[in-house]
Amino acid sequence: MSRLPTKSDILAWIAEHPSQTSKRDIAKAFHIKGAARIDLKRLLRELEQEGHLEKRRKTYRDPDKLPPVSVLQMLPPDDLGDLFARPLEWHGEGPEPRILFSARATDPALGAGDRILARLQETRGEDHQYIARLIRRIGTNPRKLLGIFRSSAEGGRIVPIAKGSDREWVVAADATHGAKDGELVEAEQAGPKTRMGLPRARVTDRLGDPGAPKAVSLIAIHEHGIPDAFPDPVIAEADAAKPADLSSGREDLRDMPLVTIDPGDARDHDDACYAHADDDPKNKGGFVIWVAIADVAQYVRPGSALDREARKRGNSTYFPDRVVPMLPDRLSGDLCSLHEGVPRACIAARMVIDAEGNKLGHSFHRGLMRSAASLTYEEVQQAQDGAPNDRCQPLLEPVIAPLYAAYGALKRARATRQPLELDLPERRIMLSDAGQVTSVAFKDRLDAHKLIEEFMVLANVAAAETLIAKRTPLLFRVHEEPDPQRLESLRETAQSSGFNLAKGQVLQTRHLNALLSVADDTEFSELINISTLRSMQQAYYNAENFGHFGLALKSYAHFTSPIRRYADLIVHRALVSAHGWGRDGLSSEEIDRFDDTAKHISDTERRSMVAERDTNDRYLAAYLSDRVGAEFTGRISGIARFGAFVKLAETGADGLLPMRALGREYFHHDAEAQTLMGADTGLIIGIGQEVTVKLAEAVPVTGGLTLDLVSIDGETVRHGPANARRGKPPRRKAGQSRAKAAKGKKKTLRKRR
Repeated sequence: MSRLPTKSDILAWIAEHPSQTSKRDIAKAFHIKGAARIDLKRLLRELEQEGHLEKRRKTYRDPDKLPPVSVLQMLPPDDLGDLFARPLEWHGEGPEPRILFSARATDPALGAGDRILARLQETRGEDHQYIARLIRRIGTNPRKLLGIFRSSAEGGRIVPIAKGSDREWVVAADATHGAKDGELVEAEQAGPKTRMGLPRARVTDRLGDPGAPKAVSLIAIHEHGIPDAFPDPVIAEADAAKPADLSSGREDLRDMPLVTIDPGDARDHDDACYAHADDDPKNKGGFVIWVAIADVAQYVRPGSALDREARKRGNSTYFPDRVVPMLPDRLSGDLCSLHEGVPRACIAARMVIDAEGNKLGHSFHRGLMRSAASLTYEEVQQAQDGAPNDRCQPLLEPVIAPLYAAYGALKRARATRQPLELDLPERRIMLSDAGQVTSVAFKDRLDAHKLIEEFMVLANVAAAETLIAKRTPLLFRVHEEPDPQRLESLRETAQSSGFNLAKGQVLQTRHLNALLSVADDTEFSELINISTLRSMQQAYYNAENFGHFGLALKSYAHFTSPIRRYADLIVHRALVSAHGWGRDGLSSEEIDRFDDTAKHISDTERRSMVAERDTNDRYLAAYLSDRVGAEFTGRISGIARFGAFVKLAETGADGLLPMRALGREYFHHDAEAQTLMGADTGLIIGIGQEVTVKLAEAVPVTGGLTLDLVSIDGETVRHGPANARRGKPPRRKAGQSRAKAAKGKKKTLRKRR
């Protein structure tokens, strides 16, 4: 007869095998058979009653875990001198977890009773369940700065790189952190401000060469004036925030198996979803879809310090190595993040669709939810494709399969609506811990990504329609029709490639999709996609509704990302006001300045886009700097009077082919046709052409790449008038398709024969 395991044995097994936690799994693991199963059942029941386990759907799991960003209170050092902390927010049924604090050399001294905001990592230590790393001490918010360190006998000084900052900071000899002269450093204010003399600082991080990869995003932040330090009143308000509960009349949605699906490296989770078949017999084949969004309006009230700072930033800014958040970590990574197993305030949209994906109705609910799981796109897709991991296996039938079934219906509605279907794959820059680019790869476009996108679009439409119906002011996400001049340029590009975009009709996205479809799988596919994108207007925010051309929607508003976009917070407040949920809705002052707010957050969005693009350019230039002289394939992505731009196929980096790199002849620039034509050879260079280029120069500081032309459309380029007599490409007029030019050349050859 097999020995019955101890309670410790059972808890250890469950900790090591979180996906095999049913009574059957546990019995199999300990070789328990027959009547001994009764004793096992008794042990499991006792563990449940003692709070060590929680029974959920016939499985036994650890009670709720701590969120990855938590507020902790420091405990006195133990006998060995180790520092431990306790969580100030704990919802589990079991004993409070023990947390070991891991200090870094630059961390301030902490004592018993200090409250800190920390990032947690689960561990299997003998006497603790988590390791904590300091984000900052609650109630302190030292001023941060970035600059060049200049050493001296007394320590040194820091020369800030931020625009408009000409005041140096003094660094004492014991506060240099080993920084060397000329290094880029991060520092913080040391000691109180004084009326006389220069302010004092201590170096907290050495970033090395100002042109090094780890410094790239920091330079972009300061170069574009993106606020990256929160004022003290903002931090104080965030630290004072308390978790929401049901006392304010929220609906209890904690038993609904809502899940978050995000990238694997996501630190905040602001949207969760759940779907199930509609049990209404009148809606056969239909679905009920729930989209729950973090209730940021609960914590960021109109006119508060948090609100003023969030509006000032407009949005979060994302770089390959860091995020500049719109809200402090206490909110963005903790109270407003829908972490697995933790009660969180939300505003949820309940939407009913029919079998064809058409929305039949919707309603909004202010509630308290608890995410059943924090999943990644990749593991959800693998589960749907028949290879679920341990985390997804128990969720496959009740949660994941219905999500994909509802998405199938939404795809049918999308096919009817026909939003713009551009095929321009994104690339992702992967960095090492030191900030070096390790690889540049295409971002996968899985059905899991598309599923979440469709759910979010549906919820955004529902928010806009609700507020319109309730006559509540809001900010719309507007995308106007293409400018006629740009559209004519696209039409000419299509015609020169042998395709047609008819005139004399009201342009709709289905007409553009037809053009993109015809060009698909041809040599002109990328040309048509790039040209179509360039013909589009830029989306923006506005208090008036002009529709969303790209999505083919009459009314659209951003509702689903209030942690990272101020526009979504405005919509949340509008929903609070429209439903009479509380006093944290729109204020009259906010409504009065909607026009200013719309313009401001549209500008901050563009600022972030430019900063992110500049940073990516610098990273890619650093990545390619040791491959000068190598050849790459790519396509012409832009034409200018000083040369042509090439997007490299391998990395997606953009490089310049200056006029001098095209040969000794003169090139005519046709701005309307977007071409360059050689005066002697008749060589035509236009958007979308495939080229082979040689990397002539890579400058990481500016992100610039300079290229030399090797071949175009598979034909080696023989530069200059001296080579014009033989092997020259067919002459053709600007805008004439290469196929027609080649056909004309064949006719000439036949006559000569």
